[in-house]
Amino acid sequence: MERVLRLVAVIGILAIAPPATAARQTGAKSMDPALHPTASEAEALKAQGLEFGYNLDYDQALAAFRAAIKADPVDSNAHRLAAATLWISTLFKQGAVTADDYLGQARSDVARQPVASEISAAFQTHIDRALALAEERVRERPNDADAHFQLGAAYGYLTTYKATVEGRVVGGFRTARRAYNENARALTLDPNRRDAGLTVGMYRYAVSSLSAPLRLLAGIAGFGGGREKGLRLIEEAAAYPSDTQTNARFTLIVIYNREQRYDDALRVIRDLQQVYPRNRLLWLEAGSTALRAGRYEQARAAIAEGMDRLSRDSRPRAYGEDARWRYCNGAALVGLRRLELAERELRSVLAADAPKWLHGRAYKELGKIADLSGDRSRAIGEYRTATRICREQHDGACADEASALIARQYR
Repeated sequence: MERVLRLVAVIGILAIAPPATAARQTGAKSMDPALHPTASEAEALKAQGLEFGYNLDYDQALAAFRAAIKADPVDSNAHRLAAATLWISTLFKQGAVTADDYLGQARSDVARQPVASEISAAFQTHIDRALALAEERVRERPNDADAHFQLGAAYGYLTTYKATVEGRVVGGFRTARRAYNENARALTLDPNRRDAGLTVGMYRYAVSSLSAPLRLLAGIAGFGGGREKGLRLIEEAAAYPSDTQTNARFTLIVIYNREQRYDDALRVIRDLQQVYPRNRLLWLEAGSTALRAGRYEQARAAIAEGMDRLSRDSRPRAYGEDARWRYCNGAALVGLRRLELAERELRSVLAADAPKWLHGRAYKELGKIADLSGDRSRAIGEYRTATRICREQHDGACADEASALIARQYR
């Protein structure tokens, strides 16, 4: 079951939480420190917080959610959103920011930067309160689909936090099953709750990737399977105007990349760029997706626009973020045969403090440059280094490609 939990824990990681249905804004607004909200303002505050969060303004998002909690202390959703913001801002600091982080590197034993004790404590306080309030509501209204949805959503965030921040994939089994069951119950009570289909769809999709014996064990444990049905549930959630729509769209970016449906992934990314223009990482995601599709001009254009946005953005960078932009730019330049500029970019990646799997991929691209330059001996050396690093970092796709290039010259 560890493979199920690992996959579910990472798909959709770009999103901090389901967005509210209130009107969106295109720029960040500052929180008024003198604001003393009333209960009627809670929904607007949550909508504002989600706007901040999806645009990478995490401090403002957390302030808005905490103001919403003051406005409505018994709102489980506000506590869940505060916990989600602490979670995703932690991943941002750790450098887990694009689909690349979850298409091979998402392993329970990958080294993680330590989480500040006050952040961990704050997350636990908010998620515990969210769970307590949601549990109480389910007891009071056992046939209320929304009550089961809110409880399932809270358990879902607890599961992903354990897996992606603490590295405790297997430790999240109980909470993962609860998240699945509560959302499945919400769907049973109200089949029109497409938002509840997001979590159910993710688990079904994950289970479908297992071998037949493991799928049987997953069924016994209470997890349904079915790749096509799971993906359809996620797509329906992404198309349905609800509190989970944007979250489902972020989830689809990862799944479409995994399925090599690059046109579909790029379509979703373009839609999100229009809605969240301050989220510069969407341009990095577009460039990375185009690279996987072998569309080097398109990748270069996306990265160039994103790097321009980055140069004008004074907000904090994610861990290793500059190196990510340089790597994607360098890899696109290799594809375009602009080798001198590509090598400068890739060498800068190796000199940067960045995730080690990124160094492995940079060595792979340097091997291609050596091959294209006629230096086969140097190319093999770069590929061997890439293979070693990528295997150590559980980046199977990179390791396999580099290993194949040792036997077959890149042209």
